[in-house]
Amino acid sequence: MPNLPFLLSLAPAGEGLPPVAWAYAGFFLLVLLFLALDLGVFHREAHEVGMREAVTWTIIWIMVAMAFNGLVYFAYARHWLGLGLNVPQLDGSLAPEVGGLEAARLFLTGYVVEKSLSMDNVFVIALIFSFFAVPARYQHRVLFWGIMGALVMRGLMIWIGAALIHQFSWIIYVFGGFLILTAIKMAVMNTDTINPEKNVLIKLVRRLYPVTSQYDGQKFFTRLDGRRAATPLLLALVMVEFTDLVFAVDSIPAIFAITADPFLVLTSNVFAILGLRALYFCLANLIHQFRYLKPALVVVLFFVGVKMMLVNTQLKIDTGISLVVILGTLTLGVVASVVSIRRNRSRLAA
Repeated sequence: MPNLPFLLSLAPAGEGLPPVAWAYAGFFLLVLLFLALDLGVFHREAHEVGMREAVTWTIIWIMVAMAFNGLVYFAYARHWLGLGLNVPQLDGSLAPEVGGLEAARLFLTGYVVEKSLSMDNVFVIALIFSFFAVPARYQHRVLFWGIMGALVMRGLMIWIGAALIHQFSWIIYVFGGFLILTAIKMAVMNTDTINPEKNVLIKLVRRLYPVTSQYDGQKFFTRLDGRRAATPLLLALVMVEFTDLVFAVDSIPAIFAITADPFLVLTSNVFAILGLRALYFCLANLIHQFRYLKPALVVVLFFVGVKMMLVNTQLKIDTGISLVVILGTLTLGVVASVVSIRRNRSRLAA
């Protein structure tokens, strides 16, 4: 959700909403269309998502995001609906004009950052599904509604972040320092175990509703001894929502390290989230083998934190350099992991 008070301030007196508000409205309608097609057409019946289907959908979502980035290029180059004019900057100022190429680079960099940070989220979701023994054919439903909640929560957090940067430019240093501390925490934190039963929200659900020990198809609620009761599927959904909230606390400041333009922040974040379900089914059973991916994510978080801290100095890091560093770090982590896997297999075969 954009910083509406700030956007309204850009409109001439007596002319109502600024034209850029229609860009947000059009984007929201586009997202709703995607979600309706996803749940109502392509995944209408509960089924186990296989690797081939997951890879196909992962590619589709990436292609859709890149197609939208092409639209961003033309929209900012020609300033459709005022996009690219009076764009908020990290230092609290306004850039009179942002061109199409720069906007496309910012969107792509933000999309890559959010996509990469979601890797750790995938692993935690896999642990949650394992803990609650969620049948494979119902996992997509949990992820769908989990992402619906994530879109709302992240929209609110982006709105708050944009408002804070606009009102208090020094907040960027707080965000930058937080990202650096988060990177250090990730480097030493063990996420191999998870116990949802100790989660406050799970305890709250159990207080409000009796919880069945058995699943009732893909229902979140059922009847138990004549009373409304929650199923384990609801508990899994609550944990997925909670997990995304925790990870959003890291990823939202990270995207603001790339750009303070609310439209680019929102759209790149949403497209990264929309592809999370397919990415999960691609990586859930494989991500533990990529041993160097987590160190790569730590480096990415640390880098964007430093980038944010340097935004008002002569050492300010260019968007193009940021994109190269982030993509290079992630690629190095994946390649190193694959090499390690092959070496281990060779040793076992010897």
